[in-house]
Amino acid sequence: MATVRKRAEGVWEVRVFVGRDERGKPIQRSKTVHGGKREAERVAADLETKPSRAGAKTVADALDAWVEMKSPTWAVSSKRDQVGRANALKDDPIAKISVARLGVEEVDKWIARRRKQGKGEGTIRNQLQVLRSALRQAERWGWIADNPATKAELKRPKRVERGVMSDDEVFAVLDAAAELHEMAPIALRLAAVTGARRSELAGLRWAAVDGAEIVFDRQIVVDREHPDAEPGAPVIREDATKTGARRRVTVDAETAELLAEARVRREELAPWLFSDTDGPPNPDRVSWWWKRAREESGIDESWRLHDLRHWSATQAIAAGYDVQTVARRLGHADATTTLRVYSHAIDRSDPALAEDLGKIMKRRKK
Repeated sequence: MATVRKRAEGVWEVRVFVGRDERGKPIQRSKTVHGGKREAERVAADLETKPSRAGAKTVADALDAWVEMKSPTWAVSSKRDQVGRANALKDDPIAKISVARLGVEEVDKWIARRRKQGKGEGTIRNQLQVLRSALRQAERWGWIADNPATKAELKRPKRVERGVMSDDEVFAVLDAAAELHEMAPIALRLAAVTGARRSELAGLRWAAVDGAEIVFDRQIVVDREHPDAEPGAPVIREDATKTGARRRVTVDAETAELLAEARVRREELAPWLFSDTDGPPNPDRVSWWWKRAREESGIDESWRLHDLRHWSATQAIAAGYDVQTVARRLGHADATTTLRVYSHAIDRSDPALAEDLGKIMKRRKK
């Protein structure tokens, strides 16, 4: 038996009774339809003839299935975060609800509970994204006809624009790093000119350096869940990059020359650029170089190693390079991430663009 209810102008909710769960409670499938009543009735008829494959599957089952399918492709850090978010969802009453009976109301109530528990909007947003992804897979598998988590509303995050290091501050840190270790200024310079993350810098091998071209396809991770890990002694190992992507980045001539000189002295010492042994370097080593160089240079102590990546991207966008190019250089899987994070740099470029367009228009008068 299907019911069609109008929720708003051009928006209809279709509900179809598909049976009962193991406790005898009725199970309904619901779907939101945009359009006219005739389209909603067509969808209702389609749902009635297409039985759900969910059976007694719960939200917890959907989360477990999603983790099982996706986790082999995740880096260690991503796996830790995603599994933690899935477990947090499974600790909530929402996990016991049948996916066939889950609606927007239940998701909204879950959000309200998390806020009452004092969870921040960022935490809730990340967990909601996991729920959406798990239910999206359930939808593809035919467990549910619609994904109610996509309709849940969150507060829009307050964006606090983070400042950008000045050129002089970047130069001061690089100068101070030269007093720490022969490779410290090269590590920080690469962070600034390539935008590489600290784990990617730690994972950089000499074999990946070809003149002025560098291939970033590995990172070093600190694996505290490895079977061989001991309390206080995690396993340091190689893994795919954060996004799993392989990218080739070109550096300037001076950086290439510094790398070539260091290669003559150090390539036989270790396969990794920033290791003094046969084993991979702990990413904390690069962070320690940054911290000490920042202290010695006297720049603001709020600046982080990641701010060299931030500086690199901001400089590139402000100089007029397109977002796709910058995204590839940073290793962003999606250029929309670059647009969102570095929108401030695009805004700053707008006056210069206006001036250039004005110059073009002046030619018309000649």
